[in-house]
Amino acid sequence: MPTEPTTAHSAGRPPVTGPAAAPRSRLRPAAGRLPMLAGAAVALLAGLYGGLALLLPETPAPEALAREHGPLMASGFLGTLICLERAVALRRRWGYIAPAVSALGAVLLVAGAEQAGRLALAAAAGWLAGIYLALLGRRVGRETLLQLGGALAWYAGGLLWLAGRPVAELVGWLAAFHVLTIAGERLELAHVAVLRRGAAAALTGAAALLAAGAAGSAWHPEAGTRLAGAGLLATALWLAWFDVARRTVRGSGLPRYAAVCLLAGYGWLAVAGLLWGATGLAAGEYLYDAALHALFLGFVMSMVFAHAPVILPAVLRVALPYRPVLYVPAALLHAAVAVRVAGDLAAEQAVRVAGGLGAEIALLVFAGCAAALVLRARRAPRGR
Repeated sequence: MPTEPTTAHSAGRPPVTGPAAAPRSRLRPAAGRLPMLAGAAVALLAGLYGGLALLLPETPAPEALAREHGPLMASGFLGTLICLERAVALRRRWGYIAPAVSALGAVLLVAGAEQAGRLALAAAAGWLAGIYLALLGRRVGRETLLQLGGALAWYAGGLLWLAGRPVAELVGWLAAFHVLTIAGERLELAHVAVLRRGAAAALTGAAALLAAGAAGSAWHPEAGTRLAGAGLLATALWLAWFDVARRTVRGSGLPRYAAVCLLAGYGWLAVAGLLWGATGLAAGEYLYDAALHALFLGFVMSMVFAHAPVILPAVLRVALPYRPVLYVPAALLHAAVAVRVAGDLAAEQAVRVAGGLGAEIALLVFAGCAAALVLRARRAPRGR
């Protein structure tokens, strides 16, 4: 997920300052941020349960959880995490309104207050855009402008949702939110490797395709989605070629782990772009499912896995040391997405369900590994 110079991750960023750079023995939990993280956790668990209900209709679950599965994951869970990290980067108390309202919106959705939850999530998106404007006031950069575009896409999608548009018509906006946010952050890191002249402009062009496709989908869903697919594919190719992960994957430890997750995620982004472009998300339930989960599971969740070992210490001031065990949920995630997409392409429901269950298990295993590593680090003797 996105980082700022104060919260850099391991895939090529020079040494950092601030909470991310503090020695483990000096890290202290940021208790005031825990309720926001708890709201994100509620959204994650409820979203996973809603996804289970979609895969296995006999699952006893409130209808709202299945209906709001996508928004809970893309906005309630991931949106809250992005808002929280941006608020930490801003270092202003007012910035924390965004993750607090986003977490509240997620909880309201789970509780069945859907309209209130939608309103809160839209408000959080608008507040996130305000955070980016404040960051632009400090330093104008193409990478922050891209992330601002992502926040505005989330906000536009939220307004359409409030107006009664179905979730299926919002996926272009949610895709733009996540992809532009991540692309902007990766552009910032790519500058460390000294980009070739014109490279940043090429990414801006890819982002413009994606944004235009998302906007066009509000009037012409299939045509807009195909254009967005071209933007997704162009962004994937740019990231695969220019990202510093191409270099750090030859390293070891955390830099290599992060790079493996990043490069695998870029592969899924390319797959999503091809599926979006070829189908316009209008070629039936199975291809729709494949196109969405290649993007939001294969790409976006892989980004979460890659960045968590540095983002979590920066946000909560708790150490999450790298250990090779983190490869286990990462491998499981990508295998599960491959199985799900294969099941969708073959129209084999049993295979699709197996892949979906495997992906849910991968997310829970990652959360368990992260919690265990945090607890182990906290129990370790100081100065060790």
